[in-house]
Amino acid sequence: MSFGTELAALFQRDLTRLLQQLETFLGTSTLWQVVPGIENSAGNLTLHLEGNLREYIGRQLGGISYQRQRDLEFSNTGISAEELTRRIEDVRETITPVLTSLTDAQLEAIYPENVLKKELTTRQYLIHTNGHLNYHLGQIDYLRRVLTAGTAVPYASL
Repeated sequence: MSFGTELAALFQRDLTRLLQQLETFLGTSTLWQVVPGIENSAGNLTLHLEGNLREYIGRQLGGISYQRQRDLEFSNTGISAEELTRRIEDVRETITPVLTSLTDAQLEAIYPENVLKKELTTRQYLIHTNGHLNYHLGQIDYLRRVLTAGTAVPYASL
């Protein structure tokens, strides 16, 4: 199995976990709430993950047209859980073929944009991007648990 295929499976699993989180919020308003000391809502973090994946995998690596508006990822509110779910499902389907089509040469090439102020190979940047997704997924999980008095969601397997 190629690295791109393995990575696509990880992104599929983790985006499924995000969809599971979205399903468990009690209502759209809860998605946009924050708690003291926390700046970003689960809804905003979801928009941020969508923008990040569309930009850095879809557009940069897949050549898929996209105009990121990062500021709106953190300022938009009130989008329904159903719409956020649709967007994440779309991202999941968009990035999979991009990841699975990457060749070893593409993975070892320097990533097209110096996002982290350090040159990284595409392989390194994609590993970072999966970590970024999981970091915010954990934040969403804790926000959901605090705001809804919820418990853990079932673990999505590979």
